[in-house]
Amino acid sequence: MRQKSGGSLQGLRRTNQERVLALLLADGPLHRAALARRAGVSRTTVSTIVSDLMARGLVVQSDEEPGDDHDGRARDLLSINPDAAAVVGMNHAFDGVWVHLGDLSGQRIAGRGTPLDPDCGPAERIAAGLGVLRELLDEHDLRTEQILGAGIGVPGPIDHTTGVVGVSLPGEPWSHVHVLEEFERALGLPVAVENNTRLEAVAEARWGAGRGVRNLLYVGLSNGIAAGLILDGRLYRGAIGAAGELGHLSVSIDGPPCRCGNRGCLVLHAGIPAVLAALRPVFGEGTGLDEVLSRTAAGDRAGEGVFSDVGTVVGQVLANLCNLLNPERVIVGGEIAQAGEALLGPLRTAVRRYALSPVRDVDVVPAELGLGGRVGALGGAALVLGETADLAASLNRFTVRRATT
Repeated sequence: MRQKSGGSLQGLRRTNQERVLALLLADGPLHRAALARRAGVSRTTVSTIVSDLMARGLVVQSDEEPGDDHDGRARDLLSINPDAAAVVGMNHAFDGVWVHLGDLSGQRIAGRGTPLDPDCGPAERIAAGLGVLRELLDEHDLRTEQILGAGIGVPGPIDHTTGVVGVSLPGEPWSHVHVLEEFERALGLPVAVENNTRLEAVAEARWGAGRGVRNLLYVGLSNGIAAGLILDGRLYRGAIGAAGELGHLSVSIDGPPCRCGNRGCLVLHAGIPAVLAALRPVFGEGTGLDEVLSRTAAGDRAGEGVFSDVGTVVGQVLANLCNLLNPERVIVGGEIAQAGEALLGPLRTAVRRYALSPVRDVDVVPAELGLGGRVGALGGAALVLGETADLAASLNRFTVRRATT
């Protein structure tokens, strides 16, 4: 009975610690009085818990101003120590990998990428990402044991019931790979895997153009076209994790054949290859997207016309999605979005024209966080902070090497 009683007390103490950590993670900084009230325990219990958490370096006094629920008898605000643990985001594109190392407040500790041969396989890609991560940890005197988890982005649809990447197009390097298992084995960490466009959506929702928006649609216009859906504040994946394959929605059933087996796919009308092909007769062979964007920004009529066509066809598709999903905001990212209003103006016009009246005034804005693997890696870190099943319990297993009191 004594062992049972001791075990019960220890379990209750751990439960109360995790309740306090969860409140500080979600709503902090808070005073002890507010913590006691929200946790449903006495102030004496909270003081004991806080003293232990501070001794372990998980909780610190905060310099922030008190909020509306300030209790005049409590002088010190408490918050999670952002340095108590680190989170990792790792984003794999076809030609490189980017690693983001952040703290518990979401602030960047470090980030770095490395190029990859597009023809290399999954083992080489994982090894490259792990190499960059080890470099960053060494440079900042961090150990793997201090990492709370890693959010990994890869191209392709990921079946979240199995952790295996499905096939959407021939030749994708991750097809049929059990990415969850492979990354957990390589990193030795808790891992979450996600399609990299959806990670861009998560990053924009937390730190970019989607801050404070609970229902948004992110569209990435690049060589391929994909979407990320944030519905009621959560990333929507679909039944098996394949939601968001926007580029292979057919906009012309009698259109040209696509590699996916469909005809008239959106990507054939609005992807980077389609833009370059449309302008090749005017701009010449070998003209790249950077030159196309530069000439369009300078007022080139041909460039403006092509981006207008792209914006119109994408806007027609998005109008249907707005009718279906009623997002509060649409965020447009990817390399093609760098065309700015030459693209976004016609896109907004098409949404207003083709969407039903209750939803046609949806806010359509450009992405804020930029381009490249860095954005997906940011989303990977955001995924760890936002979707770890029990973040407080995971954090409660840590003790900071140099405790802060």
